[in-house]
Amino acid sequence: MAVGLAITCEGGQHYKGKVTRFVVVSCIVAATGGLIFGYDIGISGGVTSMEPFLKKFFPDVYKNMREDTKVGNYCKFDSQLLTTFTSSLYITGILGSLIASSVTRALGRKVSILIGGVAFLAGSALGGSAFNIYMLIFGRLLLGVGIGFGNQSVPLYLSEMAPPKYRGTFNIGFQLCGAIGVLSANLLNYGTQKIKGGWGWRISLAMAAAPASILTIGAIFLPETPNSIIQRSNDHQKAQKMLQRVRGIADVEAELNDLIRASSISKSITHPFKNIAQRKYRPQLVMAILIPFFQQVTGINIVGLYSPVLFRTLKLGESTSLLLSALVAGGMGTVFAIVSMILADKFGRKVLFLVGGIQMLVSQVMVGSIMAAQLGDHGGFSEGYAYLILVMVCLYSSGYCYSWGPLAWLVPSEIFPLEIRSAGQSITVAVNFLFTFLTAQTFLPMLCHFKAGIFFFFGGLVLIMTTFMHFFLPETKNVPIEQMDKVWREHWFWMKIVEDVGEESKKIQQAL
Repeated sequence: MAVGLAITCEGGQHYKGKVTRFVVVSCIVAATGGLIFGYDIGISGGVTSMEPFLKKFFPDVYKNMREDTKVGNYCKFDSQLLTTFTSSLYITGILGSLIASSVTRALGRKVSILIGGVAFLAGSALGGSAFNIYMLIFGRLLLGVGIGFGNQSVPLYLSEMAPPKYRGTFNIGFQLCGAIGVLSANLLNYGTQKIKGGWGWRISLAMAAAPASILTIGAIFLPETPNSIIQRSNDHQKAQKMLQRVRGIADVEAELNDLIRASSISKSITHPFKNIAQRKYRPQLVMAILIPFFQQVTGINIVGLYSPVLFRTLKLGESTSLLLSALVAGGMGTVFAIVSMILADKFGRKVLFLVGGIQMLVSQVMVGSIMAAQLGDHGGFSEGYAYLILVMVCLYSSGYCYSWGPLAWLVPSEIFPLEIRSAGQSITVAVNFLFTFLTAQTFLPMLCHFKAGIFFFFGGLVLIMTTFMHFFLPETKNVPIEQMDKVWREHWFWMKIVEDVGEESKKIQQAL
């Protein structure tokens, strides 16, 4: 979409078309890119709580956990080397996502998805065969490249292929696959940690090749999106044929005309990252930065990357920690991703952000209060309180999994005009990974120093982000992706920023 295009589209009416088997299968295959992201989150959290893994690569952490009774409950897993292993993926993820911007724009969404699958496949081989910390971290860096390319291209692919009326449902398939990846990884961890001989962690790391293979093979057969076809060439006939196949009808003239206009402006821009800083793109840029930032400071790392560590802190055993992690992070994520798929296009994005935010805030305050009152720096608390915390964590996780989990990927992928879409999505992924990295680097030290107060800290941030999204995010449900500019021009705040865009767009179109 180019700024101002909705003006020429009969008042922004919906395109003709239907949900075809072709588009459903294509989006299912592409959405498996979420599997590699989810699998990594589940595996990294589980493996870092396995005693044989810690003993081999992180002996200081192992010693604190097994032998040093003077180390407090909140500080046993505070290791800079351990957090470097966990978060190193996100450094190359940032670089990968920024490189993917140019690849996705020049070569297409399909090529970026394929590169992501191959890189993740290579990383899984290194991780599973690692015999020292350097090999382990290098493999994780390759995983980061794979996730960077995948997270940049898959949400764009889904949003462009999906019919506008069901774009939320199709795009949240990415989050659903991510949740399935988390669940599968944690269940696998639960089984491999029981293997005698202490080499089960190798299976957990090496099995990342399974979702990577699914994505890589699937990407070979994926069709390119009509948006990408017309952006990269002047072959309008090829784009029209693909659009007819995707929408299942012959009359795609209205949508095709929008794509042609968007492509004309897109080809006039040679530096998308420079152009995205212009005033007319200010609302999208703000959302591209704040939405992924907010997602990473919801506190989800408490029950995501480090959920097994959290349960170990609660005096639960290794086996129980991994099983609870599987049920909470994976099971709840899968169920409520489906809930989000059903509700996102019915009630809209803003409602889910609001309700989910309130639910997360309440549960975080409850968990923080219980832990502050019952869990000291040493010792533990009763089984009853442990299960009460589990209930609150489930409440938190469910709220996240139908709101910030899927919507933080959906909304950015649908709000950018075509000329800056690839760059905008790269910024979203890079910011997401940057703050995932910073959170991963600081979470364990914060847990050590803040203790139970960390839940109140993240709860305060959830209150701020929920308020922001309620007042500053316009509703995007059912709006065609190439007509999205109108939601900003009609918003009470953003209209003041982009009020001059209409006239500027008309001049550009006349010049073309």
